[in-house]
Amino acid sequence: MNFLRQRWVQILALTALLAGIGVYSMKLKFAVTDFDTWWHLKVGDWIVENSALPHTGILSRTAADRPWIAYSWGYEVFLSRAYAWLGLIGIGVVGTLLTVGVVFSTYWMLRRLSGRFWLACALAGISCLAFLFTVAPRPVFFSYMFYCVTLSLLLEAQCTGRIRLLYWLPLVFAIWANLHIQFVYGLFTLALFVAVHLSQQILSRFGLALDSLSPSRLPAKPLIAVLGASFVATLVGPNTYHPYLAVLAYTKAKFAYKIIIELQPLPFRTLNNFVELLLAAAGFYAVGWRKKLDPFQMALLVAASVVSFRTMRDAWFISLSAAACIANFPAPDGTPHLRDSWRELAVVTVTVALLLILASPLTNFTTRGLDRAISADYPVNAINFLRRNSFSGPLYNNLNWGGFLMWYLPELPVAIDGRNDLYGDDLDSLFYYSESAYPSYRTDPYLNESGIVVLQSKLPLAKVLTIDPRFRLVYRDEIATVFTRNEAVMR
Repeated sequence: MNFLRQRWVQILALTALLAGIGVYSMKLKFAVTDFDTWWHLKVGDWIVENSALPHTGILSRTAADRPWIAYSWGYEVFLSRAYAWLGLIGIGVVGTLLTVGVVFSTYWMLRRLSGRFWLACALAGISCLAFLFTVAPRPVFFSYMFYCVTLSLLLEAQCTGRIRLLYWLPLVFAIWANLHIQFVYGLFTLALFVAVHLSQQILSRFGLALDSLSPSRLPAKPLIAVLGASFVATLVGPNTYHPYLAVLAYTKAKFAYKIIIELQPLPFRTLNNFVELLLAAAGFYAVGWRKKLDPFQMALLVAASVVSFRTMRDAWFISLSAAACIANFPAPDGTPHLRDSWRELAVVTVTVALLLILASPLTNFTTRGLDRAISADYPVNAINFLRRNSFSGPLYNNLNWGGFLMWYLPELPVAIDGRNDLYGDDLDSLFYYSESAYPSYRTDPYLNESGIVVLQSKLPLAKVLTIDPRFRLVYRDEIATVFTRNEAVMR
């Protein structure tokens, strides 16, 4: 009876964790205020309408002929259909589901590795605090979830010697590679896992194995086969090998890492930065405190630390890796290794869904509420003004609004948007310096040829163009400023 009561308390605690995160996500409305949401949505619409994937910079006038890979096409189609079926609520629901899904995936991984509910629940909440709300719900949330699955399978197979657990990985990577490009992080982790185990076995054959290291218990040939099959699985899909070309392009980018905050190193000014640091330290402690050092876990923590502390957006890599290493710490003797039953998880799922539905009016998570959130951040009134007056393009816009204009003003291809891999350092730097009203804005060819200019009112360029004889101010509010060329006339 006490055990049954304890299980119900645990179910309620898990429900509270997931529902609390979901309600907070709905309150923030990140899904509709994130700049990248809109170009993902529009690309998804394009894919559905054309029954094909784009290979060039669709919806852009400055990079229309440049090669581009829609490596998150699965997410974009999903988002497109959610909006087609449910409108703005659909976008919000996708964002909420992704957020709750990340928390549950983290809990699921930690529960499987530790067998201890309260450790898994608390550690899931702490690790998600380090990274979950640093970016809005995007395709990268799928990477969070699939990484949890991948790492759980790797560590379980290592602890139990059950190589068959790894046979699921090719399927995982086949799906993951069509949802987000950071499947390469998971593939790197798998390659590191195989490399460490093969190295240990080779050293053991030559009598060079160290007693201070935990021995490898997995056979070499199946490990190599799993790695090879997982790599081949990433090529399954309409993009085949092209996502790897996008990865190569990202490694060459420099300017984006200077101007985009989430691509910069940790500043250690916010709570989540320090939580990430403490998790990493606790992970190293958990691995180093054992009687025998696990070389894979130590190598993973080192690699994840290098990546995550270099780029804020990758905080998840070290946070999830460290949490897994902590959860994988041996439990005290006699501690039962329990897992949740599917019935218990079904109860949690239904209860969380009902709670989120009931909470939606309280968080203003309605069509009207989402519309207000959009209108507070985007040039809705300015675009409506343009529609009423029908000025002629081409369009010039600032970077942050490119995705929204692509969706809300589809008749005019945008000058730039959030697809940094499409525009590259040259165009990114050109638009950045023009927005900042550097003297180079006078020679910006795309600004010179534009008929309509839509800018955030706070930008320096929006202020200097008011005295530029080439342009005429036609609309201004606290959010947006609109100019047309002096030669332009109303139709």
